[in-house]
Amino acid sequence: MKKPSEFRLMVWGSTAAFCAYACMYAFRRGITAATFDGLVFWGINYKIWLITLQVLGYAFSKLIGIKVVSEMKPAQRAMYLLAFVGFAELALLGFAVVPAPYNIPFLFLNGLPLGMVYGTVLGFLEGRRQTDALVAGLTASFIFASGFVKTIGKTLLNSGVSEFWMPFTTGLLFAVPLVLAVWALAKLPAPTAEDRAERTERAPMNAADRSRFIKTFSVGLITLIVSYVFLTAFRDFRDNFAPEILKLAGVDNPLIFTQTETFVSVFILLLMATLRWVKDNWKAFYLINLLLIAGGITVGVSTWMFQQGMLSPGVWFTLTGVGLYLAYVPCNGLYFERFVASFKYVSTVSFVVTLADWWGYLGTVGVLLYKNFGQPNISFLDFFIYGAYVLAVVYVVLVVISFGYFKRKYKTMQPEVVS
Repeated sequence: MKKPSEFRLMVWGSTAAFCAYACMYAFRRGITAATFDGLVFWGINYKIWLITLQVLGYAFSKLIGIKVVSEMKPAQRAMYLLAFVGFAELALLGFAVVPAPYNIPFLFLNGLPLGMVYGTVLGFLEGRRQTDALVAGLTASFIFASGFVKTIGKTLLNSGVSEFWMPFTTGLLFAVPLVLAVWALAKLPAPTAEDRAERTERAPMNAADRSRFIKTFSVGLITLIVSYVFLTAFRDFRDNFAPEILKLAGVDNPLIFTQTETFVSVFILLLMATLRWVKDNWKAFYLINLLLIAGGITVGVSTWMFQQGMLSPGVWFTLTGVGLYLAYVPCNGLYFERFVASFKYVSTVSFVVTLADWWGYLGTVGVLLYKNFGQPNISFLDFFIYGAYVLAVVYVVLVVISFGYFKRKYKTMQPEVVS
C-alpha cells in the first residue's frame, strides 16, 4: 500500500505535467488543423513553408535548450515556462496580423522557444521513485493533445474563424489553464533522500559535464540518437499532415483526431505507468528497449495489413500511433531516466532528452525538404506508408545495436558510481 503522501504526489504531479504540456500544444499544433488549400509561394505549398519554418525554429530551440535546460535551476523553471509560451503566442499574433507570405517567419519565431518546454517540465519530474508514473502522464499529454488541439482547431475553422487567426485563438483558449498547470508543477517538493538513493542524484550540467557524459557513452548514444531521428521525423510527419493523410485514406471527420489519439494516449499511459513496479533499474531499461523494438514492428505490420485491405483507415492510423508512441514515449524520459539510474551517473535527464530532440527535429526538417523537393509528386499518404516501412526496418536495427553496446558497457561499469 502506497503512503498517502506518495500517492498524492503521483496524482498531483502527473496531472500537472499532463495539463501543462497539453496546453503548450495549443500554442504549437493549432496550425496543423488548417490546410491552406490553393496557397503556393515560390513554387512551394504554403503549409509546407509554415511547418518547415516552425519545425526549424523548434529544432534550434532544442539546440539552445541543450545549454539553457541542462543548466536551469529548479526555482527558475516556472518563470521560464511562462516566458517560452508567452513569446510563442505573440508570434502567432504576428502570423495572424501580417499578410501571407510575409507572415511565414513568424512560425519560426513561434517554434523557437517551445522546444525548451518539454525539458523544463521534465526537470520537475525526474529523479524520483514515482518518475515512471509522472513521466507517463507527461508523455501521454502530447499524444492526446495532438489530436485534441486539431479537433479544437477544426471546430474553430468550422465556426468561422479564419485559418490565419485560428492558431492564435486556439492558444488563447489555453492560456489560463497553462498558468494553473505551471503553478501546480512549481508546488511539487524536491526529490527526497530515498529518491536520490534509488534513482541517483540529479544536478545541473555545465559544458564539461555534458561533454564527459557524451564521451562516456558515445557509441551507444550516437546509435540511439540516429534511431530517434527516424522516429521523430516519422512522428512529426504523421502529426503535421494527419488531416491530409486521413483524407486521402477516405476519412474526413474532425473528431477522428481526438478519437484515435485518445485511445493511443490512454493505452501508452497505462503501459508506461506499469514500469513503476519494476524496481530494478537495469531490468526496466531492458524492458523499455523491448518496447521500442515492438513499437517499430507494430508500425510496419499494421501498414502492411492496411495495404492488404485487412484494416480500415481509422484502425490502421490508430495502430501506427500505438506503435509509434510505444517507441517514442519512452525516449522522451523513461528510457534515459532508467539509463541514468542504471549507470548511477549524476546528471540530468533533461539534457540528454533535449540533445536527442535537437537531432530528431533536424531530421524532421530534412524529411520535409525531401518530400517537397525530392518527391513532390508522391501523395502524403504514399509518403507516409513508405516512411512506415523504413521506420520498421532501420529503426529496429539501430535500437538492437545501441542496446547491445549499453549491455556490454553496463557489465564493465556496474561496480562503479559515476559522479
